[in-house]
Amino acid sequence: QVQLVESGGGLVQAGGSLRLSCAASGSIFRINAMGWYRQAPGKQRELAAAITSNGSTNYTDSVKGRFTISRDNAKNTVYLQMNSLKPEDTAVYYCNTKAITLPGYRYFEVWGQGTLVTVSS
Repeated sequence: QVQLVESGGGLVQAGGSLRLSCAASGSIFRINAMGWYRQAPGKQRELAAAITSNGSTNYTDSVKGRFTISRDNAKNTVYLQMNSLKPEDTAVYYCNTKAITLPGYRYFEVWGQGTLVTVSS
């Protein structure tokens, strides 16, 4: 099994920055993609940013140029640096990990508990 621990959410003024972290632990053989999804009040969950095991990244258009996703493979940790935050970035941010676990090389997709990011105007 895989467990995820998220940190770094909070309240920030528009134009400010926050950094989210998500650490994976458990019987992990390999982590494939890691990503951050977000769900604003009354809206569907959407992908904010994702990163593959070889470092390829993908961002939703609304965060391009402001958010940067990165990962530390040795620590099984993914980060989301969020700059120039806007009120519309307010949401619960969820870490997502796709991993191969031991024993048996089983595939798991795991979600974190979510961390609230609030951007005030």
